[in-house]
Amino acid sequence: MKKAHKIRVGISIGGLNGIGSEVILKTFEDPRMLDFCTPVVFANNKLLSFYKKHYKMNVNFQGVENAEKIIDGKFNVVNVWKDHLKINFGEEDKFLGGFTLQSLEAATQALKEEHIDVLVTAPINKNVIQSDKFNFPGHTDYLAKHLGGGESLMFMISENLKVGLLTDHVPVKEVAKVITPALIEKKIKIISSSLEADFRVRKPKIAVLGINPHSGDNGVIGKEDEEVLKPTLKRLRDRGNLVYGPYAADSFFGTKNYQNFDAVVAAYHDQGLIPFKTLSFGNGVNFTAGLEKIRTSPDHGTAYEIAGKGEADPTSFKEAVFAAIEIFRNREEYKELTKNPLKKQSKKL
Repeated sequence: MKKAHKIRVGISIGGLNGIGSEVILKTFEDPRMLDFCTPVVFANNKLLSFYKKHYKMNVNFQGVENAEKIIDGKFNVVNVWKDHLKINFGEEDKFLGGFTLQSLEAATQALKEEHIDVLVTAPINKNVIQSDKFNFPGHTDYLAKHLGGGESLMFMISENLKVGLLTDHVPVKEVAKVITPALIEKKIKIISSSLEADFRVRKPKIAVLGINPHSGDNGVIGKEDEEVLKPTLKRLRDRGNLVYGPYAADSFFGTKNYQNFDAVVAAYHDQGLIPFKTLSFGNGVNFTAGLEKIRTSPDHGTAYEIAGKGEADPTSFKEAVFAAIEIFRNREEYKELTKNPLKKQSKKL
């Protein structure tokens, strides 16, 4: 590890009227979490004190003026704003959405400037955060624009299942038009590279689900699988990639075929996320693969229906923290191993 300090986990506060604050505080109410990392929430000290009092939690945090003054080994709250905010749990509030965005902007900037090592984003309400500064369908697209690394990919991960998407927040009627050979190759390359660098998989084995029901039934139910997907997968295999399919999505997970692969590629959002959340909900993590920086988030939303009631389960958020830490370590190790392979080989000779 190059870092002398514990891994600094930056956290954007998410939707202020949702469960983000609750799962953050519940995660770090356990003092043992400070053995793994230095948490840094980008929000406001008084706001976190309000949440702490509301939920009757025994958690201590240290307010700091900016990200340059983070205190290692403490639960830090960077004061992004000074305003006093009125919280109405469970309500959509565009005014508060502006502060959600301020938190995300500050955390993203701190990540770019390396004041924090990784970023974990609490869930946002995509409606209330929309503005001139945030005109995106979600975190993934926003971070792809503001963080280096080229193309990004929504990669849902858990201990036993990893699902990547060819298309994420795209209307169903547009999916077939968007999926091109270039897109397929690009997304599979991102997944393969991530499996190697971020998850220590030496030769990734990847399954690809069909675009149409029954993968098109040889062109009877749509021609995209025959004309676009199958030829592209064959080209990838001819280059030595362990990429298989297309598999009929309706039976792939029920037969547990996913257990034979390191990752599964779904054609569109619900095709991948419905089985993933069915099998992993509460323990799954949303990881943005393909970026130079590391970002994870829990696999749930703002959950307005239970916000403020103290009923939110912090497991997925805690898993997002652990995943970010593990990916950071794996990536640092991978960089060392691949930095100068010829030099290492000459030493052996």
